Amino acid sequence: MDLTLRPPPPARARAMRHRLLARVADADATHLTIDAQDGEWQPFLPGVRIKVLREQAGVLSYLLELQPGASLPPHRHRVDEECVVVSGRIRVGTQHAVQSGGYHLAHAGALHAQVHTDTGALIFLRGAIPGFDDLLE
Repeated sequence: MDLTLRPPPPARARAMRHRLLARVADADATHLTIDAQDGEWQPFLPGVRIKVLREQAGVLSYLLELQPGASLPPHRHRVDEECVVVSGRIRVGTQHAVQSGGYHLAHAGALHAQVHTDTGALIFLRGAIPGFDDLLE
């Protein structure tokens, strides 16, 4: 008995590939897409709105929209927080200016200085939203 593994004939390989790709396309439970106009913006702080995109095990993916002149108070992080500036410009403390396309990481336990924007900004974050006990103001 010959047990050598051989590729299927081309027609069968195409049919298998087609069925597999159809299953991937139908796998709504394995993908999440939220269009820009979808989801719900909520007031967060003065001049700041939040749109939570996903939450799992206390870690959130969310957008913050900061109006010109808005600030986030100093706080601590319970988990690592990643931030990408989608548009506009933010200043973290007095040292770090991050503009559109820039990335900022705050490690768990780190003291995060005030975040401020003169221009307004839209930022994507992944981490835990600081609770009242984490705020330093």
